[in-house]
Amino acid sequence: MERFFIFALLSFLISSGTSKKLACSKKDMVISQGAVRSQPNGIPSYRVEIINVGKYAIKNIHLHCGMFSSANLVNPLLFKRLAPDNCLVNSGKPLASGTVIAFTYTTTFMYPLSVSSFTCST
Repeated sequence: MERFFIFALLSFLISSGTSKKLACSKKDMVISQGAVRSQPNGIPSYRVEIINVGKYAIKNIHLHCGMFSSANLVNPLLFKRLAPDNCLVNSGKPLASGTVIAFTYTTTFMYPLSVSSFTCST
């Protein structure tokens, strides 16, 4: 009987320890962008870096992006506008801690980009 109690107690402790909710916040995502060399036709270009500075991987990253468009092709696996003001990063796949997604776009003005939503991942 005593062994059963110890086994049940250990099982409870192990299962409760693995069910902790991961703590992620919008502060775990850093988005920076700035002007880079203009295209030969004079249209400005901008480089974007999206960085996971948190300690957990994050996935399903959506950004506020207005009516984002670019004169040059942006790899849709990295960044894709799904709808007005809804852009998906990394095809929704997890972005590990410390990972950077970078791309360059070309248009007449810099689009303001900000985190809309994401899911904390393991």
